[in-house]
Amino acid sequence: MNIVNFSDLQSVGQAGANNPTGIIIGNRIPRSYFITNGAGESDITIHAGSYHLALRDAGIEMANIMTYSSILPGIATEIPKPERHQIIHGSVMESIMAVSHVEKGEQANAGIIFGWLYNKKNNQKYGGLVCEHDGSYGEERLLKNLNDSLEELYVNGFEEDYDLRDTYTITKTFVPKKKHGTALVSLCFTDYIYPVIG
Repeated sequence: MNIVNFSDLQSVGQAGANNPTGIIIGNRIPRSYFITNGAGESDITIHAGSYHLALRDAGIEMANIMTYSSILPGIATEIPKPERHQIIHGSVMESIMAVSHVEKGEQANAGIIFGWLYNKKNNQKYGGLVCEHDGSYGEERLLKNLNDSLEELYVNGFEEDYDLRDTYTITKTFVPKKKHGTALVSLCFTDYIYPVIG
């Protein structure tokens, strides 16, 4: 197998750079995830204050957080939440996350709902749909919004061929006593499959 070293491409010139050899990989596929939630408050600020402290409460503050849109691959499997020492400080953690920021005395509501699609003909697991909501409107409305959004995704593109089953909801509610408050819930991915396509 030939591995491309990009410093070598500079020495062979543009012609070589236009025709490098090496492996071709497809889009990586998230494989394992864990579920977490947290809340935080601060009298200073949100991002480096209540949000960071909510991440700490969730046990993921040492990672750099990136967020996905709302699709789970069929291979995705829930694992137990790692201990803090198992997450490398400064590593990138990709997630599907709902985050609610509020001011003192307001209620922060964050929630995620997800469910799995199964082929109606052969019952094979196809993948998952995820919806996130956040706001300051109470648990009852949060749950309604989550369920309504998941139903909307399902009927617009999947209902004809797939059943939606095994739905699961995670919520976090928090009322800060300090100036800023944050509540969050998250699916956090820990490893991936890289398909080799050429």
